[in-house]
Amino acid sequence: MANPTPSDVHVNEPLTNIAVAYMQAAERFVAARVFPIVPVEKQSDRYFVYDRGDWLSDQAQLRAPATESAGGGWRVDNTPTYYCNVFAIHKDVDDQTRANSKEPINMDRDATQWVTQQLLIKRERLFAETAMDTGVWGTDLVGGADITVWSDTTDGTPIADIDDARDLITSATGFIPNTLVLSPKAFSLAKNHPTVLERVKYTQKAVITADILAGLFEVDNVFVLRAVVNSAAEGADADVDFIVTDACALLCYVEPQPSILKPSAGYTFAWEGLLGSREGLRIKSFRMENLAADRIEGESAIDIKVVAPECGVFLSGLSA
Repeated sequence: MANPTPSDVHVNEPLTNIAVAYMQAAERFVAARVFPIVPVEKQSDRYFVYDRGDWLSDQAQLRAPATESAGGGWRVDNTPTYYCNVFAIHKDVDDQTRANSKEPINMDRDATQWVTQQLLIKRERLFAETAMDTGVWGTDLVGGADITVWSDTTDGTPIADIDDARDLITSATGFIPNTLVLSPKAFSLAKNHPTVLERVKYTQKAVITADILAGLFEVDNVFVLRAVVNSAAEGADADVDFIVTDACALLCYVEPQPSILKPSAGYTFAWEGLLGSREGLRIKSFRMENLAADRIEGESAIDIKVVAPECGVFLSGLSA
């Protein structure tokens, strides 16, 4: 395992006001903002899924004088389960390296940031693997087959495609989708498409942001999956790229406040009972006397689940 040596962290030249760290901004990680966090007491358990057909059926009947009203109800499926896997990573800060470092190097701070980022990258990749793929959601729309690719600046219709996807979700569930998740490539295609530029050119500033697209696509939030990951083996030349590299998009309805009576495309189950954190994330520090070091350790106990696939439409292959 690679570790800084004393010569790596000791600055011989008087450049203590300069340090460069590749620390991604926490707001670039969107997994828990797309799928709301549900704190749970146990590592695994069941959750309830109410029958969509029963909730959307028309069961009320005319009532004649002196007669009972029509009875009705709904079915509940209690077989779906979650299981919060525990992920962990640590960085040891040894006494010699700490004693030989000086500002702007702060080994304890840097170790905490590194450990935290490792867990955030893991969570983001789990979200991408779970939600940003075909065969997961109620409907898949594939560029070149079901829709025209967004890279086609003449015939592509990103606004109309999102409108159609919205209608598919709403007609199937009664809920209007409120969240659009875009890969970086899909975000670039959407904001630079002539149909989008034409729609906003008289009303918005020159730079088209995610917030502007949210208004145009009629959703509360547009999230762009901008987090990156190095896929190279340790010690090899870095191979850094976005976690989601394809041109794809997910339109979905997610419940802002988790409720057992409301559907949501997905949830992030977080094992609060183990870590004492509603986020399912814990960073701790403890002494490793046998190593003459302090250990900064992070744990994450989560399960990212698609709960209601009919609440989402996935658009893939948006670039030719």
